[in-house]
Amino acid sequence: PYSNTLHGKLPERNAPGFSASAHPSTRETARIERERQERERAQGGGSANPNSNPLSTITDEQRDEVNEAFTLFDVNQDSRIDYHEFKVALKALGFDLPKSEILSLLTTHGTPSSSAKTSPTPGKLQITLQAFQNIAAGLIAARDPRDEILRAFALFDVDDKGTISIDDLRRVSRELGEGLEEDELQAMIEEFDLEGKGGVSREEFVNICMG
Repeated sequence: PYSNTLHGKLPERNAPGFSASAHPSTRETARIERERQERERAQGGGSANPNSNPLSTITDEQRDEVNEAFTLFDVNQDSRIDYHEFKVALKALGFDLPKSEILSLLTTHGTPSSSAKTSPTPGKLQITLQAFQNIAAGLIAARDPRDEILRAFALFDVDDKGTISIDDLRRVSRELGEGLEEDELQAMIEEFDLEGKGGVSREEFVNICMG
């Protein structure tokens, strides 16, 4: 339920917060995604199997975010993105992969541009919308839920003070157009502030979201 109000819109290309710290599990998730693709090729020779579709493992909202990220960086609107666009589109979804992993994904999933006259290097390959959906869905499905929750916490705690205060709730409520009353905001803090410190800590927030 927390995802409905925490994700909001994807950052603009030049937004100040766009250079958020790298997601801690990206190396492992990228490796898992590559191994999954290799297993599928070995077992089915690439044949379509709806039960193995990575998109079926994520929510409708997450699919919308994946499509929005691709559209945001498909500058020339040709349903293909190049190395740099691919890298920042994944970063917008919370996956700041190193160059070596981006190139590896391009080697596995990329296709030459229509204007390519010779066999291109991995860095010159392009990612189609379908390939991006499969890659991003695999990474999202393999992500640690706790890391996702902490990422959401950071959207509230923009000052990195370790707690969500009533001021943070007020700001997010205003940005999302929720229009919550002051007593409603205060009640939210009091309900989840188990230590009576006037704010919700990271661990309290994790416990709330994980039920």
